[in-house]
Amino acid sequence: MRYKLTLEYDGTNILGWQRQLDGPSVQEYLETVLERLSGKHTEIAAAGRTDAGVHALAQAAHMDFDTSMEPWKIREALNAHLRQLEAPVDVLSVEPVSGDFHARFSAKGRGYIYRILNRRAPSVLRRNRVWWVPVPLDVAAMRAGSRYLIGHHDFTSFRAAACQAKSPVKTLDKLDIETVDDEIVFMVEARSFLHHQVRNMVGTLKLVGEHKLRPEDIKNILEAKNRSAAGATAPACGLYLSKVIY
Repeated sequence: MRYKLTLEYDGTNILGWQRQLDGPSVQEYLETVLERLSGKHTEIAAAGRTDAGVHALAQAAHMDFDTSMEPWKIREALNAHLRQLEAPVDVLSVEPVSGDFHARFSAKGRGYIYRILNRRAPSVLRRNRVWWVPVPLDVAAMRAGSRYLIGHHDFTSFRAAACQAKSPVKTLDKLDIETVDDEIVFMVEARSFLHHQVRNMVGTLKLVGEHKLRPEDIKNILEAKNRSAAGATAPACGLYLSKVIY
């Protein structure tokens, strides 16, 4: 039986989704507990390979698992073993799906949230959960700049050098910027993203918020198709995979 899992995790002390040789990952934690349950190795695939330090509110994954347990019991068993490992991962739901379902390739869209704490004082309670920017940011200017990013573009200027995507052309469906108390929250949606695309866009829009760039400079940066034209990559700690759309 194939199952779809919805996962929540804290990326602070793990090396992202994908199994690594030099440290723990979400994939490693899950495959370890699945082997404890079944006695054999079970591979698990995710909707997106989040980087080290990136969090997830609702990552999606799938696995083929031979068991007589009901889905809710699989969830409970997985979470019990994850707690024993002190893994920063929780399984929110387990549901049976058709055999042709694939967490990555069946997805029609993905949503990310990026959080900036914009105040003079840092926050010990939100450390590793937000990007602390102590200088005031002009949210209206950032919103004006963000409008140039919506739509179908060549996002080479916002693409990491190590990106393995075949094409830099993507369609950005949504980039909303809201203020929530002392935080600036970016809500971004697209069918798929380039490596570091969201963090590079946020890092560049932060320069607009500081008035180091004009909103219309974002258009010029896009058209440059050159990573060096854009701003620095925003830290991983502020980024959350918020949803996967099927």
